[in-house]
Amino acid sequence: MELGSASMRCYSPTMNSKIDNRGERTTASQPPLSQQFFQFAHATSVWTGNSVAFLLAVAVIIVWVVSGPFFNFSDTWQLVINTGTTIVTFLMVFLIQNTQNRDTLAIQLKLSELVLAMKGAENKYAATEDLSDEELQALHDDCRGRAEMTLNQLEGRRKAAAPPNGNRTRTPVHHKTTSRKAS
Repeated sequence: MELGSASMRCYSPTMNSKIDNRGERTTASQPPLSQQFFQFAHATSVWTGNSVAFLLAVAVIIVWVVSGPFFNFSDTWQLVINTGTTIVTFLMVFLIQNTQNRDTLAIQLKLSELVLAMKGAENKYAATEDLSDEELQALHDDCRGRAEMTLNQLEGRRKAAAPPNGNRTRTPVHHKTTSRKAS
């Protein structure tokens, strides 16, 4: 678990700190349970996302398959792998969901900051994650309508710029030719 421990040390300055009202970072003395869970989930996701963890899982499966003949492929032999994989899968669902929630929120915050910083952008898009499904659908329909309108305008400009017969004609390119005089 050395990889996970190193990863936790890398992030510990920000994970045990908070930003106060003035925007300054303050250090918390004891991380709350949710912060400890994040540290554990992050370290676990870093470790399990590593190729070594995958190879270890493959090795466990190979050992299980090879041990089958020694246990006469019994129900207990099958129960061991089923129980083990079920427990690991059950726990990983929560860790993956935690990591995904944090990543989604971080991306949303970054996108919101970009929307708010852009001149001419509509600020209503900065907080779309808080809208209901109906509000999201209405906003989506509005965006789709504006996109179709823009596409129609572009197509109209292309048609207006095209020659009347619809074929673009090439303008002939004249090459200068020089002839050598016979001396």
